[in-house]
Amino acid sequence: MTEFETILYRAHAPVATITLNRPERLNTIVPPMPDEIEAAIGLAERDPAVKVIVLRGAGRAFSGGYDFGGGFEHWGEAMNTDGRWDPGKDFAMVSARETGPTQKFMAIWRASKPVIAQVHGWCVGGASDYALCADLVIASDDAVIGTPYARMWGSYLTGMWLYRLSLAKVKWHSLTGEPLTGKEAAAVELINESVPFERLEARVADIAAKLATIPLSQLQAQKLIVNQAYENMGLASTQTLGGILDGLMRNTPDALDFIGTAATDGVRAAVERRDGPWGDYSQAPPERRPDPNHVIEP
Repeated sequence: MTEFETILYRAHAPVATITLNRPERLNTIVPPMPDEIEAAIGLAERDPAVKVIVLRGAGRAFSGGYDFGGGFEHWGEAMNTDGRWDPGKDFAMVSARETGPTQKFMAIWRASKPVIAQVHGWCVGGASDYALCADLVIASDDAVIGTPYARMWGSYLTGMWLYRLSLAKVKWHSLTGEPLTGKEAAAVELINESVPFERLEARVADIAAKLATIPLSQLQAQKLIVNQAYENMGLASTQTLGGILDGLMRNTPDALDFIGTAATDGVRAAVERRDGPWGDYSQAPPERRPDPNHVIEP
């Protein structure tokens, strides 16, 4: 088993499982997670015994998205010059194949083998972007999937929200940032299916086992033709624009004030100000938040 810092990788033929493994931080995204996701996908791709890949999160969330508590400090000199955000570096980093986090997570999309995202708890921000890069997305009924960055400090990255939803729905969620439960996401076909949390792992295992009965080349051919149709719709150019807009939206006066609040008063205070008027995400009533007792053991 290959050792990673932020993920776990296990292959038990015919299924490889990639587990985001920062449960104490809700599996938030920091370096080297993007590189490790890409590397783990590569391991599964090169293993002739693997036919299906499962992507999941340890603890009580799939992932809470990018960790912005320290501004850009996680990315070091890749995003900063003399300790300050450098828009030139930002643009170059996010748009380059070898350094852009989105391009690392797109390894999920590019993999020739089918990837199943097993989503529970929080799946928000950038985490929702890359969960939706999977071929099949199965969530627990009480999972919360959304892009709070639609309100502040970001823009769609992979563009998968745009390509998976109808125009009416994507306009709504892109402008409001409102989240969906797993059950709601399945109803509007953002994802494939939702099930009670108690059945989630078994359901994903069952789908993986059934897919594994199909010849690998057949799975690869079907994934390739579907992906190519969406590539032909301009997916790559959408992602290029998304990364550039994301950088700009992180550095407007309003966004800098938002991150300043997070730095001085804590992330909770910044989030309360952003989401309070909407009464959702961490500001939602208990029935609109994931059950904290729903935990995936790594």
